[in-house]
Amino acid sequence: MPDILDLAQSPPLTQLSEDEQLLRANVRAFAEAEVAPHVREMDKQATIPRALIDQLFDLGVMAIEIPETFGGAGAHFFLSVIAIEELSRVDPSVAVLVDVQNTLVITALLKWGSSDVKERFLPRLASDTLGAYALSEAGSGSDAFALTTRAVEDAAGDGYVLSGRKLWITNASEAGLFIVLANANPEAGYRGITAFLIERDRPGLQIGKKEDKLGIRASSTCELLLDECRVPKANILGELGRGYKVAIETLNEGRIGIGAQMVGLAQGALDHALAYVQERRQFGTAIAEFQAVQFQLAQAQTELEMARLGVYNAARLRDAGRGFLTEAAMAKLFSSQVAERVTSLALQLFGGVGYTKDCPVEKLYRDAKVGQIYEGTSNMQLQTIAKRIMQPKG
Repeated sequence: MPDILDLAQSPPLTQLSEDEQLLRANVRAFAEAEVAPHVREMDKQATIPRALIDQLFDLGVMAIEIPETFGGAGAHFFLSVIAIEELSRVDPSVAVLVDVQNTLVITALLKWGSSDVKERFLPRLASDTLGAYALSEAGSGSDAFALTTRAVEDAAGDGYVLSGRKLWITNASEAGLFIVLANANPEAGYRGITAFLIERDRPGLQIGKKEDKLGIRASSTCELLLDECRVPKANILGELGRGYKVAIETLNEGRIGIGAQMVGLAQGALDHALAYVQERRQFGTAIAEFQAVQFQLAQAQTELEMARLGVYNAARLRDAGRGFLTEAAMAKLFSSQVAERVTSLALQLFGGVGYTKDCPVEKLYRDAKVGQIYEGTSNMQLQTIAKRIMQPKG
């Protein structure tokens, strides 16, 4: 049992180390200078320019946990959370690109990749290659392991041939490397699921329809078509038939990233609202002077800070090597709810202009909704939490 004095001396969750403060300052400055001027056009065109992606690589936020020997920053997971949060204040579309790269793709390779896999792929992911995570299918959303994509061992016995169709794959339009979940032994059910690493230029892999979305429009979401795509056994991530474990454990960490995204975009919307209410005058005074407005903003900031604490707590637990499954589910659940409420309030405080494309909060309002859908719906988070709290104590 930890010593009570040690607990009392533990730093607050929101107290950042010198490295964490430096990263936050650098990412915030980058987002405001390099991302903000292009947000509206990226949303309109539904694309992130390759030049901006290259800038993100140069900034160092695309390979935060990759060891320095492979060209990464060799830092810890919490720094990914800070980067995602700060980018989300300006544009959640750019943030989710960074999020998937760090909390799903790189996390999976670091934990499950063989020495050969790491040597072949981590330097690419650290320098110029974007990754994508292909799990979902038309009939397997929340029921992720009902997937129908199949992997059949080839005649030579040194690879597998994959066929199937993946949907709603983030980063698919720009990605050069995909983690694809397929079932190599359907008779074994979920125990036949295996994770494969597939390069973009591998024959049989094709990027399909790009979705026209409500929010995070600049972030590409596409279908992935596999037509007898041969993948060598050396590209199996983890072990044959252990893909379900790769998927579950990776998504648990990814949910912390989504929580950071929701906190960041909510903070961005609230910042816009706080500035606006001090400028907008009605009945001869700034609307910030109205107690009703003050109370709404105070409530929003309180909920946002509680959401941030939840996300930071889950991230700190993960970095400490402690259990974080329940905390990650709670963080994603609550932060996505808060993001929807805060962006709605911010838009309403802008009045009529808030309902137009000229108002930056309009976009953040649209971006917020997906937080309750992807990487596990709110109902799935509630189910996870309920199972954990209903377990017998002791």
